[in-house]
Amino acid sequence: MIYRFDEFEVDDREFRLSANGVTVQVEPKVLKLLLYLIENRNRLVRKQELLDKVWPDAMVTENALTRVVGLLRKALNDDSHTPKYIETVPTAGYRFIATVTVTEENSIVQPPVAPEQIPATPTSAAEPGRSGRRIIASVILAIIAVGTGILFLLHHRKPVPIAKGTVVLADFDNSTGDPVFDGTLRQGLATQFEKSPFRTLSYDRIQHSLRMMGQPTGARLTPEIARELCVRTSSNVVLDGSIAPIGTQYVLGLRATDCRSGKIIAQEQVQAARKEDVLGALDRIAGGSKARLRESLPAAENHDNQMFEATTPSIEALQFYSLGRNKAYAGEPAAALLFLLRAVELDPNFASAYTSIALIYSNREEPERAAEAIRKSYGLRSRLGELERIVSEVNYYVLETGELQRAEQPLNILKDANPTRPEPRNNLGGIYRRLGDPQNAMKEASDALRLEPTNPFNYEKLGADYVSLNRLDEADALYKQAEARGLVTEGSARSRYLLAFLKGDEMQMAHFASSAVGTPFEEDSMLAAQANTAAWFGKSKEARELTQRAIDSAHRNDVQETAAAYQAEVALFEADSGDRQQGRADAGAAMKLAPTRNVRPMAALALARSGDTAAAEKLADELDKSFPRGTLVQEYWLPTIRAAVALQHKDPNRAIGFLQVASARELSNPRLLPAYLRGESYLMLHDGNRAAAEFQKFLDHRGLIRNSPWGPLARLGLARAYAMQGDTTKARTAYQDFLALWKDADPDIPILKQAKAEYARLP
Repeated sequence: MIYRFDEFEVDDREFRLSANGVTVQVEPKVLKLLLYLIENRNRLVRKQELLDKVWPDAMVTENALTRVVGLLRKALNDDSHTPKYIETVPTAGYRFIATVTVTEENSIVQPPVAPEQIPATPTSAAEPGRSGRRIIASVILAIIAVGTGILFLLHHRKPVPIAKGTVVLADFDNSTGDPVFDGTLRQGLATQFEKSPFRTLSYDRIQHSLRMMGQPTGARLTPEIARELCVRTSSNVVLDGSIAPIGTQYVLGLRATDCRSGKIIAQEQVQAARKEDVLGALDRIAGGSKARLRESLPAAENHDNQMFEATTPSIEALQFYSLGRNKAYAGEPAAALLFLLRAVELDPNFASAYTSIALIYSNREEPERAAEAIRKSYGLRSRLGELERIVSEVNYYVLETGELQRAEQPLNILKDANPTRPEPRNNLGGIYRRLGDPQNAMKEASDALRLEPTNPFNYEKLGADYVSLNRLDEADALYKQAEARGLVTEGSARSRYLLAFLKGDEMQMAHFASSAVGTPFEEDSMLAAQANTAAWFGKSKEARELTQRAIDSAHRNDVQETAAAYQAEVALFEADSGDRQQGRADAGAAMKLAPTRNVRPMAALALARSGDTAAAEKLADELDKSFPRGTLVQEYWLPTIRAAVALQHKDPNRAIGFLQVASARELSNPRLLPAYLRGESYLMLHDGNRAAAEFQKFLDHRGLIRNSPWGPLARLGLARAYAMQGDTTKARTAYQDFLALWKDADPDIPILKQAKAEYARLP
C-alpha cells in the first residue's frame, strides 16, 4: 500500500516516508508507529496497543512512546496543540485524523522457485515475492549498466566471502504464551554455537540482507525468511527451533535444514520439567544438533570467537540481557541500560551483563559507575570464556585502574585472533583517543565500521575522529550516510551540532540543539555544548545559565557525576578568564556534588588557576594516591595541575618541567591544557617564539578543540606572544581576531578588559 496525505507519502513496501517526493529520514520505530496509526486512522489507538505493536519484542515504558511520537510530529511538522495529523487523547492514546488516500500497488505473481534456483545474491529479478515494478527496474538498471560499463564492474566484483560451516539462526516459535522465551532462546542458541566450529551469520550481515529483501530492520526471522537469508549469503544451514507447553512441562524442538536443498540435516527434541530447566534443555538439544552438523558440514574456516558468551543460569536474566544488547546495538543505550540492570538484578553473578553496563556508563561519561560495574565483572571473570575474560580485564585496566597502555597489548592480540570482529578495534580506537593519538583511533574506527556497517556507534566514533583530524567534509558525509540508513544514536545530535559549529552553520546548530530538548541523556550534554559555545564568544553569564540548565537536566536523569563535571568545567573557564572568586566557588560546588575521578582533576586545576594552590595540591596528592598507575592521571592531569600551581608561584621553569611529561598526551583532551599552560609559561619567561608555537597548536587542531573556550583565549595568547616578539602587524591581527570573536562578550570579564588595554597600547 501507498498512503498519501497532504504532501506526504508513506510506502509500506519500501518502508519509506517522503514529502513532495523527497525522502524524509526518520528512525524505523517512527515509521512503524506512523504506519500503524494510519492503518487505524480515525479511531483512538491506546498507548498500550501502540507499545505492543511498535515494540513487540521489547519491554519499554511510555517514555519511549512519547519520544517516538515527538519525533514523528517533528518529521510531519505537526503541532500537538493544533494537530493536523496526530491528535493526543490525554492519558489514553493517539488518533490519526488526516484524510488519507490509499493506492494498492499491482503485483506480478511469480511461479514458485525451487530452492536450488534461488540466487545467492540479490542481483536477480527472479526473487520470490518481488513486485513487477522492482523486476522492471532491475532490467532497466541492467540495460543502463551495459551502456556505461558498470555491468563489467558488477560482474567482476568480488563478493564478500562466507566461510564454510555458516549457520543462520531463525527466531524460535514460542507457543507457550510466556514472553520470557521471546528472543531469549535464540540468544541462548547463539551462545552455544559461539563455542562450536561453526560460524553464525552476524547481525550486520542479517540486517543488510533484510534490507535487500525489502524487509524492515529487525524483522522477525521466520524459517522462511531465515532460509532466504541463508541462500543470499551463501551460508549452509538454517536452525529453527520451537518451544511448546505440555501440561506443566515444556518441549523444545530444533531443526537444521540445508537452505538450498531443503533437506533436514538434524532434528532434535527434548523436554524440560520447569521453566528454570529450559536453558539446560537448550544446551542438550544444541549439543546434539552440533554433533549431527559435524557429520554433514565442514568446520568454519578462520572461525572467529564471539566476544560475549552470556553465561547465566537464569532464563529471565538472559532475556533482559538479550533485549539490552539489541537496544545498545540499535543506538538506544538508555533503554539498553534498563534491561541490563534488570539482568544483573535477576542474576547478581552475570559477568557479561556487568561488562555491557560498564561500557554504556563509560560512553555516557559516568566513569565512577562504569568503574563499579567493571569491578564486578572483573571479580566474576572466572565464570567467563577466555575471550570475554580478556575483554573484562582490558576494561578493568581502562575503566578502573586507568592503565591504558596495559590494555593495548591484549586488545591487539584479540584483534589478530578475530580478524572479522569489530569489538577489539572499537576498544583500541577508544584507547588511542584517550592516549591522544587521533590518527590511530581513526584507523581502528574505520576498520570497525567496515566490519560492522549497521552499528550506529561505529559511525559516531569515526565521525568524531574525522572531526578531530580537521576532516570536516568527510565527517559530514559519514553522518549523512548514517542518518540516511537510520543509524543514529544517543549523542548524535551533539556531534552534528559541534560539526555545524566548526562550519559556522548557525541554522544547523539551532536545529540540532532543538532536537535534543526533552530527550533524556541528550538534553544535558547539548546544553553543556551550548554553554561552551557561549563561553567561546565571551558570553560568560549565558554560559553559566546554560551550564546550570545542563546540571539541572543531569540531576533529573540521576547522573550526578556528569552534573558535577559540567560545574567543574565552567569553574575552570571562569578562573582562566579572570573571575577567580567564582571559579573557586564553582570548583568547590562540583566537589561537593560528586568528588569522582573525572571531577577531581578539573576541580583541582580550577582551584590552582583561581589561586587556591593548597586545595589544588591536596586534590593532586589524593589523585596520585588513588591512581598510581593511571596513564592519564600520571601523564596528563597531575603534570598540568602541578604546572598551574607552579605558575601561581611565579615559577615558569618548574611549570615547563612538569609539562614535559604531558607533551605526549596533550591531544587526549579537547581543551589542550598542557599547551595552553606551556604557552603562558613561555610568556612569563619573555620567550615569544616558543609561546607562539604553543598557542598556534589551538589553531592547527581546530577540529579537536571544537567549541572549547580555550580556543579564543589561545588567540589572545598568540597576540601577546607576537607583541613580545616585536611583530606588531601579527600582534594587531591576532588581537583583532580575539576581539572579533568576543565582540558581544560580557564587558566586565577581566581578561577582556586586559586584552582591550593591551591592544590600545600597540604602537
